Amino acid sequence: MEEIKVVRRVLDVNETMATNNRKRFSDSKVFVLNLMSSPGAGKTTLLEKTLARIMPETRSAVIVGDICTTNDADRLAKTGAQVVQVNTDEFGGDCHLAAHVVEKASEGFDLNDLDLLIVENVGNLVCPAEFDIGEDARAVVLSVTEGEDKPVKYPLMFRVCQAALLNKIDLLNYLEYDIEEAAENIRQINPEMAIYRTSTQTGEGLDPWIEWLQAHIARKKG
Repeated sequence: MEEIKVVRRVLDVNETMATNNRKRFSDSKVFVLNLMSSPGAGKTTLLEKTLARIMPETRSAVIVGDICTTNDADRLAKTGAQVVQVNTDEFGGDCHLAAHVVEKASEGFDLNDLDLLIVENVGNLVCPAEFDIGEDARAVVLSVTEGEDKPVKYPLMFRVCQAALLNKIDLLNYLEYDIEEAAENIRQINPEMAIYRTSTQTGEGLDPWIEWLQAHIARKKG
C-alpha cells in the first residue's frame, strides 16, 4: 500500500507542475507537442524532415530527452531550431520526461518568440504516456518494423495520443507486416486518432502530417 501512495504523490505533484506549464505555454501562445515512440522508431529523423519543411516561417524549438548522449540534439540543432538536451541518467535514468524537467528545460527558450515547442520524449512506449507535461497534444511514432500488435499491447500510449504515425513504410515490401491491421488496432484503442503513414526516406505521408501540425499551431495562435 505504501508504494501505491508514493506513486500517487508523484503523479499528483507532476499534475500540479503540468498545469503550471500549460498556463505558461498558453500565455505565450506556443503550441507544445509531446512526441513519443519506442527507441528506433524514427522520431529524430521525422523531426529533422518536419523542421526542414516548416522553418524558418514556424519558429521552433525542441527539448530532447535521452538517458545518455547528445546525439539527437546535435542532429536537430543543424536544422536551425533551438534545442535543449535533457539526459535523465543524471537523475536515475528515468524512461520519461516529467513536468518539472520540461519546466526547467523550457526556461532555456523565450517562449514568446516561439510558435512550436516539441518535446522529443525518451524512447519508451510505457512511461512517457503516464506523465502529463503540460503539452497541447501528443503524437506517437510506430515503426512498421515493430509489429502490428503494439497498440493493443501498449494501449495507454495510443489512448492518450491525438496522432499516430506509422513510420518507415518504405520498408513494407521487405516485411511481413499488415499495415491495415496495425491501423485497425490503433482505432480499436482510439477511434478518434489521426493516423498518418509516413516515410522519411521517400517523403510519403509527410505533407498531411505537417498540415495537422500547422493547423494546431495556427489554432493555438488564435
